[in-house]
Amino acid sequence: MRAKLFFAVSGLLTLPAYAAELEVDVEIPKLNVAEYHRPYVAIWLEGADQKVAANLAVWYQQKDTAEGHGTKWLPDLRQWWRKSGRNLDLPVDGVTGPTRPVGRHVLKFDERSPQLGRLPAGQYTLVVEAVREVGGRELLKIPFEWNGKPQSGKARGSSELGAVGLSIK
Repeated sequence: MRAKLFFAVSGLLTLPAYAAELEVDVEIPKLNVAEYHRPYVAIWLEGADQKVAANLAVWYQQKDTAEGHGTKWLPDLRQWWRKSGRNLDLPVDGVTGPTRPVGRHVLKFDERSPQLGRLPAGQYTLVVEAVREVGGRELLKIPFEWNGKPQSGKARGSSELGAVGLSIK
């Protein structure tokens, strides 16, 4: 049986977080195009109010190039930028990372991670947004309930994202 964990914040007791692991599986598909650029990707959780509950990952070009630093293009991740990105000081420790190559990428979080440590039980949506230079934009959503019970969900992109999966163990 999994134990409930309680966190004290400013002397107040918050809602319980459950001893669970959240796994996100994101596929970056191989595209047959003349000019390929790795996509910028933002992965976050939204609460039932559609506000950002936790930023899980933001993948972008982190080196300066002739075109500038990669943060210049983060507003192209429109939904994430409007809801959360423009209010963050980048890079965010444990969230920010470099763009990823074609293939399957698995991210794991548990109640000890800063992203989920204070996440109260409730209804959430996993959101994955991808945008690529000289390419397209895609946004996928997977609703779930954060309650300590095992569950899973899937979505499939049609252009910039392949299969996206969510598993709670």
